[in-house]
Amino acid sequence: MPTDDLISVMIPAYNHERYIEECVRSIIAQTYQNIELLVIDDGSKDKTFEILQSLKSECEKRFVRVVMETQENQGTRLTLNKLVDIANGKFICAPASDDRLKSVSIEKLHKFLSENPDYVLAVGDNEIINTDSKRVYWGKNREIVLEDQAVYKTFGDELHINSDDNKHPNFGDYSDLLKGNYIPNGQLILRQSILDVGKYDPTIYLEDWYMNLQLAKCGKFKYIPEILYSYRWHDSNTVSSPEFQKKSIEIYRQIYGHEKEYCLANGHKKQWQRQWCKRFGWRAKWKKLRNFIRRKQ
Repeated sequence: MPTDDLISVMIPAYNHERYIEECVRSIIAQTYQNIELLVIDDGSKDKTFEILQSLKSECEKRFVRVVMETQENQGTRLTLNKLVDIANGKFICAPASDDRLKSVSIEKLHKFLSENPDYVLAVGDNEIINTDSKRVYWGKNREIVLEDQAVYKTFGDELHINSDDNKHPNFGDYSDLLKGNYIPNGQLILRQSILDVGKYDPTIYLEDWYMNLQLAKCGKFKYIPEILYSYRWHDSNTVSSPEFQKKSIEIYRQIYGHEKEYCLANGHKKQWQRQWCKRFGWRAKWKKLRNFIRRKQ
């Protein structure tokens, strides 16, 4: 069993001057040693890149290789593809530049993947932290509540993948993922599998769901029900932004349009049709009309 595989930690950073040092220091603190750190600042308008540069010397002492670059804004998907291209590691971890890893994260995820070559992705549960890096908890609609009032104490709870409320017993199954993305953040992924599926499609808005679907076509996923990642919840989260909410229909149309041919050819026709009708069929149209009428009353 290889225990010293090179791990490429890739961070596409953008306008996270408040959090980028915390993110990088969580990589420095990893118990797993053989890591290269690759960071591309995607045209930040704040001091994100300046802070990265101030950490470079310390990073060069800790990691086997360090790349810190800045570029004109190209977007997350193109930046991720560039990072994949320059990565040398057997496995890839790509935390968001405002999040952080638990110190044992890479060690535990790598141990599983190195012992199970038929798996291409491993991930743990996520705690939720606020802008001050304090742990918080969610109510039913992801509003922050006190712990004793929490409906969801972790991201895994909210995604319904923990043992008491597991709606996804076949974790990472393609047909199940077609219903919607439920893979937590902080994955460790076999780099070759990302190359095999053609990397990220720059035209697909929601890169996480898209990539998870592609990876599910070529290998299995493992969920470890232990908090290995800190997911930051604040007003500028993509999924909570008005832009994301307005694009939600377009996101589903993109994904299902892209996956149609594969589904029809590989035994997922009924599932594809069910999901397409749910989002764009007459029931979806009636629901939209009903909600519009209710708002007018």
